[in-house]
Amino acid sequence: MADGDFYTRDRPDDATLPEDRPRGGGPEDSPRRRTKPVWLVLVLVVVIAVLLAIFLP
Repeated sequence: MADGDFYTRDRPDDATLPEDRPRGGGPEDSPRRRTKPVWLVLVLVVVIAVLLAIFLP
């Protein structure tokens, strides 16, 4: 048996499978856009902590 026969023996005529994880452009729901409010809150907390450290020694 040749090497090519080994892999084609039990395969159907149309052996391509549908792609389970399609590549390319998807919906515009990017996770980076949701992190903007998180960064804003984090910066505000740091600013408030610095102001408290300055004015309440």
